[in-house]
Amino acid sequence: MDGIVFNIQRFSIHDGPGIRTTVFLKGCNLSCFWCHNPESRSLKPEIQFFPEKCILCGKCVEVCPNGAQQIIDGKRYFDRSLCDQCGKCVETCYAKALTLAGEDKTFAEIMDEIRRDELYYKNSGGGVTFSGGEPLLQSEFLKELLIGCKQAGYHTAVDTAGNVRWQNFLTVLPYTDLFLFDVKVLAEEKHRKVTGTGNVQIHQNLIQLGASGAKIHVRIPVIPGVNDEMGEIQAIAQFLQPIQGIELVELLPFHHLGSGKYRSLGLEYPTQGYKTPPAEQMEGFVNCLKEFGLNATRSA
Repeated sequence: MDGIVFNIQRFSIHDGPGIRTTVFLKGCNLSCFWCHNPESRSLKPEIQFFPEKCILCGKCVEVCPNGAQQIIDGKRYFDRSLCDQCGKCVETCYAKALTLAGEDKTFAEIMDEIRRDELYYKNSGGGVTFSGGEPLLQSEFLKELLIGCKQAGYHTAVDTAGNVRWQNFLTVLPYTDLFLFDVKVLAEEKHRKVTGTGNVQIHQNLIQLGASGAKIHVRIPVIPGVNDEMGEIQAIAQFLQPIQGIELVELLPFHHLGSGKYRSLGLEYPTQGYKTPPAEQMEGFVNCLKEFGLNATRSA
């Protein structure tokens, strides 16, 4: 069985305990406007173009069968309307100005990558995290990878937004040591407005996941104008308080690290001008969560 992967990040320290390898599976069924991995959304491979890296060698122009890659008057152009994502230009671009976001990988190929850092997992109490996109959209392939990791003795984590059928969770539940579960907005209508879908199924899944005995770290991305008010955090805290299995609630402040990815995909960056919430505001939110008896922290 193959799956589509857009990145494998080694030496990760923000996706679960210890030093980890994070495998990013492609495809997401939410459309959060602040997403910092826009290349994760589509289930299909996509060409990313980084013009600042281009050395105008012209190799991509020579191999493109559709004329999508062009150099006109000494300037580099990429006509995406002509591109069929064949990847021939990527293969010839040794300057890495063109890259392919997403490729089919086999179970064996991914496990070979994961095994390279086995010593780090054992020495740090780390392991392997499967993220996305939404990894549970590829639940059968994910299950195969999780089983492989458990057989090798690795700690496993699944990072999910929860917007899938409960059956998808049941598929991977026996082989997952920790779930990293996103909670964005409590009000259903507002959630639909900012992510493109409602959150009833998401909340039901979180409650069922806790009742199943799973270990859960809830992650709350703090986004200006979306949930960066005390009332929003209090509402989320009240919802989370009775749910079983939540070991940690982590607040993730908005950042601009994904801005270049939007440009590389020919997309407009939707959160230009948004500011990262100040540390004192984030600390106030952490204290609010603690007042509800939740073990809370914030990422840097």
